[in-house]
Amino acid sequence: MNLTMKSILIPAILFNISIAVIAQNNPNNFIDNRAQAMVEVITSNQSLYSSDVEQFKDKINTIFEPMVDFRRVGALVMGKKLYLSATKDQRIKFVSVFRTSLLDNYSSTLAQWGDQTIETIFPDKVVFNQIEDVHQNLITSNNIYPITYKVRDDGEGNWLIINIIVNGVNLGLTFRNHFQALAIEYNEDIDEIINHWTSDANF
Repeated sequence: MNLTMKSILIPAILFNISIAVIAQNNPNNFIDNRAQAMVEVITSNQSLYSSDVEQFKDKINTIFEPMVDFRRVGALVMGKKLYLSATKDQRIKFVSVFRTSLLDNYSSTLAQWGDQTIETIFPDKVVFNQIEDVHQNLITSNNIYPITYKVRDDGEGNWLIINIIVNGVNLGLTFRNHFQALAIEYNEDIDEIINHWTSDANF
């Protein structure tokens, strides 16, 4: 049997494409790549953190913001009852203030751990469900903090974060409890809840 260059190259190309697709559709690779990019920003911009903390956080958020499904997370935080009773404008407004507060909270926390490294735990699997957990360890000079990202496949090769657990603190649950507390305080007036929204998860 004679092998031509074409008969050798086509299977090789198809194999490489399939490997690339598997890597892209692997949530652990997807989150790890972006987490390492954030670590690089943090470790290489410590002088900026001292001189201009807001610009420093912006660099982190440039990577982190596209990783989060803010619309879905915002709906989960509001809860089914209040989400359905809210107007479209109220939903949009809450997602906006929630995005701002989460980004500020998360980037501020990461910025304080300037000597960190992140290790992703890669499970031995190649087939994934639409929703998966990605486990990492954030390692500083003094401690190890476990992080779990709950991510959802958006059908376009991206795994978007819908919840985060940092060092045992479930951010989604923390934010939802905070929203419900404001709902009780302001008699489920969504505009008042939005006006008084803050999100300090204290992790």
